[in-house]
Formats: sequence, C-alpha cells, structure tokens
Amino acid sequence: MEYTHLGRTGLKVSRLCLGTMNFGPHTAEADAFRIMDRALELGINFFDTANVYGWKVGEGVTEQILGRWFAQGGGRREKVVLATKVFGHMGDWPNQQRLSALHIRQASEESLRRLQTDHIDLYQMHHVDREAPWEEIWQAMEVLVGQGKVLYVGSSNFAAWDIAQAMAAANTRHFLGLVCEQSKYHLMTRAIELEVIPACRAFGLGLIPWSPLAGGLLGGALQKAKEGRRADEKQQAEIEKCRPQLEAWEKFCQALGEKPADVALAWLLRNPVVTAPIIGPRTMEQLDGALRALEIPLDDSALQKIDGIWPGPGGEAPKAYAW
Repeated sequence: MEYTHLGRTGLKVSRLCLGTMNFGPHTAEADAFRIMDRALELGINFFDTANVYGWKVGEGVTEQILGRWFAQGGGRREKVVLATKVFGHMGDWPNQQRLSALHIRQASEESLRRLQTDHIDLYQMHHVDREAPWEEIWQAMEVLVGQGKVLYVGSSNFAAWDIAQAMAAANTRHFLGLVCEQSKYHLMTRAIELEVIPACRAFGLGLIPWSPLAGGLLGGALQKAKEGRRADEKQQAEIEKCRPQLEAWEKFCQALGEKPADVALAWLLRNPVVTAPIIGPRTMEQLDGALRALEIPLDDSALQKIDGIWPGPGGEAPKAYAW
C-alpha cells in the first residue's frame, strides 16, 4: 500500500479510502466486518462513513456497524483514520440537520456513541450550509477540537468559493480550517477541474473523490449490463445515453490489458491534488481488485486518449473559457 499526507497535514493516509456506504443496505454486517479486516490486511487505513448512511433517519446504521467492528478490539480503532460526516437529516425537529452549532454538537456526540470511540479523526461537513455563518461553524468545530473529540475538519460538496470563504474565516481565528474536500469526481464528471481542484491546491486541501466509477458506469458497464444494479431501467438509460463513449472506453482498457474500474481509479491517482479515491466494495473480490489501480502506469499518450473519450472542461478557470 502507498501512503500520502492528507492535504497540508502531517497525517498519513492510504491512497485508497474504504467507503462504507454499502454497509447495511447492500452488504451484510458479517461481510462488512470481513471487508474491513481485509482492508487493514492490505494496508488501507483510511475509512469513510457518514451519520446518514444506512438511510434510516436518525439511526446511523452504518456508523453502528463500524462501532461494533471497532469494539472487537485487536487494534482496529487505533489503526484506522476514521472519517465521518455531519449535515444530513437526522430527525424531524428543525435543528436535527445542517450546520448550526447546536446540530454539530448533537450530531458529533451521537456519531461518537454509535462508532464506540472517543474521537473522530476527520469530521467532514457533508454539504455546504449557506444559512450558517462561518463564525458559528468554526466556533463549534473549535470546541470539538479543543475537547479532543475531533482532530481534523474537512468539507464535502463545496464550491471553490465556499472553500475560500471557509479558509478566510478560519485564518482570522488562527484555526487550521479545512484539510480536505470530498467531491464528486470521475472521468464522466470533471467540472471541479475548473475551480475546486485549483482551490484545493492553493489552500493545501487534499481531494477525496467520491463515486470514482460513476456508479459503476466506468467499471465495465457494457460487459456487465445484465448484472446487478446495471440491469435496472435507470442504469440502462444511463448506459444508452453514453454508449459510444463507454464502448470506446472499454475498448481502450482492453487494449491496455486492464479492467476499466482499475484504469478509472489509476487516472484519478495520477492527479497530484488527489489524496485517495473512495472505493465502496460490496464484496471481498471488489476490494482486492481495487489495489491494482496503484500499479497501472498511465503515460501522456494514454492520458490523451482518455481525454479524447472523456473530455474535461478544458483545464482550469479562466483559461478553460477565456484568454
């Protein structure tokens, strides 16, 4: 396993991040335990979850699964850089969502209880909340950091100007501020190359791409069109919408002698701003297979061919659309 610093921090995390969103709804608890044990065996020390995962309002199903896994001992908690999130709808009362100081306090306490731990290594704001002032958000986060309940703070689904605002407000408080941004980023969705990635580089934030395989479309969707999720109507419609590109993509990967999913991850890992794409294996085989991405070399010729299939926005703003 390869490791890198999380943004500008001294914290080292694996180049692949284990996403746990499938644990509960799609992966049984016993299988989730085996996947997490195997992840540690492979050297993956970066685990990502969220209080809303499990999709039963207020229950934090996935966090509970991780908590029971940690409770088995064996150094599991000590070996893991644990990331969870706050923002989502966790109850029917007005302050059981978003980023008020009240909700941040309540949500953090509930996550700690479910995860059966005394601290969260990386506490991520799951979405920007433009109704909450940064003075309130940072004050709440500073309290958690001061109490030792949170070590680092990150963002998710922020625009570049949200990152800039957050960092400016943190600087006035002499607070570390954001250390990473978790964004939707894959070959089919490259809009963050315009401004979010430059902002991450400028402010020293690590980038954690979520949905790196575009919900499976980049993982050999044409080959598996009759299997699992790819068989439903919505997925079939997505496939038909971009069939020519998918055909070119899978042909390119076949010529490389590599699996499409591995090449898609390898492409992300080539970006120096990217810390670790989030992989969300539902099976042990998917977890083991993802490590191949760390070994695939993509030269300039290969990158040009990939850009020809999945063109980005043309570079960074403003040069992407102006002089």
